[in-house]
Amino acid sequence: MQLGINLGYWGAGMDADNLAVAKEADKLGYAVCWAAEAYGSDAATVLAWVASRTERIDIGSAIFQIPARQPAMTAMTAATLDSLSGGRFRLGLGVSGPQVSEGWYGVKFDKPLARTREYVEIVRKAMTRERLSHDGEHWTLPLPGGPGKPLKLTVHPQREHIPLYIAAIGPKNLEQTGEIADGALLIFPAAEHLEETALRHLRAGREKAGKTMEGFDVVPTLPLALGEDGDDAISALADMFRPYTALYVGGMGSRKQNFYNQLAQRMGYEKEAAEIQDKYLSGDKNGAAAAVPRSLIDSTTLLGSVDRIADRMRAYAQAGVTTLTLAPAGFTLEDRLASLRAGTEALERAGLA
Repeated sequence: MQLGINLGYWGAGMDADNLAVAKEADKLGYAVCWAAEAYGSDAATVLAWVASRTERIDIGSAIFQIPARQPAMTAMTAATLDSLSGGRFRLGLGVSGPQVSEGWYGVKFDKPLARTREYVEIVRKAMTRERLSHDGEHWTLPLPGGPGKPLKLTVHPQREHIPLYIAAIGPKNLEQTGEIADGALLIFPAAEHLEETALRHLRAGREKAGKTMEGFDVVPTLPLALGEDGDDAISALADMFRPYTALYVGGMGSRKQNFYNQLAQRMGYEKEAAEIQDKYLSGDKNGAAAAVPRSLIDSTTLLGSVDRIADRMRAYAQAGVTTLTLAPAGFTLEDRLASLRAGTEALERAGLA
């Protein structure tokens, strides 16, 4: 199992620290550094900057939002980043959510599975440097009856095949991801629930495509906080992630369409997920955070000593994870760097390095 690092969103007040974290991860032998985007910093610019200041670590978009870019533009960006980084780019895609898609980009959030499939088809075809034409439900290239003609990408990517990942949560999206992608980006992954909530759906998609899980990259992201192992100490570490968990389970999306809330329910937290959402959407964010069960946080993060983290890493590896992406927490840069080092030490102690 390999390790990755997720820098999250740029512009959150830790930008200089994030670059230091990326450079340290590069020195420690982490496999990939991911950057996110929502409605603030864009991931492409951040990744170009990180690539210019690192030597070996891959850079990955987690994610480029599908409603933000035409598919041909995504192919251009992927090819450019792969070329500039010397073949270190990984393309992660996702449909975002209804609020961002419609509120920020003005793109209707409808038929996300069909839109993703078509988008991936166009991106893959464009990156082969064939002349691009497509006749689909969501995109037609070139537009009929006009001056447009099929064009081909003029940039030569460093590699013939750039790995393509999809951020997936729901069963149908996971199955399609297994069918059409090279890897899956997962969030709030509990090792003990990974088979039922993700792996079986990904496997079904691979089988539909006539493939096995061999070579398919299963990439969950887990916050990591280093500390002691006592009950009080673990509770204090878990409290750091209450607002984060409450935001996603309670406030990401509408009451009817919150993928993270539905995931928490599939992990057995139906009552708790409903309470978190009720409180969050009513404006009681503190109450929503307090309603998050410690067990939910503990099972979807890495908390405690290096040995405790190593035990959790073994569980994820046994569940089928191939790249474990860490989001190191800490109040200072040194805290975050210490968490990074703890990650590599835990991987070694777990016998997974």
